[in-house]
Amino acid sequence: MGAGDGPEDEMDEFATRYQRHLAFDRIGPEGQRRLARGSALVVGCGALGGAAAALLVRAGVGKVRLVDCDIVELSNLPRQLLFDEADVAARAPKALRTAERLHAANSACDIEPVATRIDAGTIDGLLDGIDVVVDGLDNFATRYVVNDACVRRGIPWVYGGVVGAAGVTMTVRPGRGPCLRCVFPEAPPEDAVPTCQTHGVVAPAPVTVAALETIEALKLLLGRDDVRPGLLSLDLWDGSFRSVRVVRAPSCPACGSLQGYSQT
Repeated sequence: MGAGDGPEDEMDEFATRYQRHLAFDRIGPEGQRRLARGSALVVGCGALGGAAAALLVRAGVGKVRLVDCDIVELSNLPRQLLFDEADVAARAPKALRTAERLHAANSACDIEPVATRIDAGTIDGLLDGIDVVVDGLDNFATRYVVNDACVRRGIPWVYGGVVGAAGVTMTVRPGRGPCLRCVFPEAPPEDAVPTCQTHGVVAPAPVTVAALETIEALKLLLGRDDVRPGLLSLDLWDGSFRSVRVVRAPSCPACGSLQGYSQT
């Protein structure tokens, strides 16, 4: 072992890197160590998922698994902050490039890029060893795959969506409150739902929703009880935020049959 490689040096680096977290009473030294033992799955590495992944890695979450099967395109650059023109020219896989960029920010974090589609056949393997899931997706069909698997396996996850300058987020804790299907039992017709492709999106919206998602994910990893209840919607263009109380639906196709569910 060379100079500067001992346990005391590692503790000094830990204390220096995370000094602002250690001073924050909701985290502190024990909380930071708990984050280092935690694991998160980020589904999607675009505007939402990329921002959330960056925040999780920089916060010191011990393991972050990144899943996205797309490559970087020119139209991504106005809002997907981890990519650049060289990535477009190289047709870089989003998951791999995100992992490379974030490893440079925190080499102690175990970052696992997975370039695959999320579906009923892949989701269980992606959830193995994961403590919390963060939504970076852009369609309800895949979100239902994530929701249903998380409910079945008792893994909390944080839903988030954005279009235009507006966004929405909700924290799902299986066994302790409603899931996504309690609020939206079935996916609406594709042509009935505004999307970023049809209605556009501006970068501050996904960055803000990603920040809100990440705060909730950190609370879950820390084992805190002050997780935000309900569905939070926002519109950055007019500066409005609105929280809507939601409860578990007994007829929910995902969680309605679960026992011991409390309506919170």
